[in-house]
Amino acid sequence: MTQDLKWAALAVRENAYAPYSRFKVGAAIRGASGKIYAGCNVENVAYPEGTCAEAGAIAAMIADGETVLTEVYVVADAPDPVPPCGGCRQKLAEFGAAAVPVTLSTTAGDERGVTIGDLLPGAFGSAHMPGF
Repeated sequence: MTQDLKWAALAVRENAYAPYSRFKVGAAIRGASGKIYAGCNVENVAYPEGTCAEAGAIAAMIADGETVLTEVYVVADAPDPVPPCGGCRQKLAEFGAAAVPVTLSTTAGDERGVTIGDLLPGAFGSAHMPGF
């Protein structure tokens, strides 16, 4: 099933807006319905205002009415597979279980499989907040 996520992430990566870093990232996630949502990084000259590829894919899923992701694929042109940033790890944990598979990939095809739990052990969640 990962192949369709791979192609979606590779395709959307081409649309990344990365004029400052020139580091394009593509991400694709599968919602519980089986539908694929893709996102790419969008930089801004005021760096903190940019958007990560994973966040874009999650936003597309939420905009479509889904709130659960079941698989993740992230691709970048780097020597080794690139993991999501810390903020995106937390975002993935918000919408996916610890056992959800995550494939990290290079554009050359090197892949590494992990889970959301591997990326963010001890994730902060609603169970940590009183009343939830």
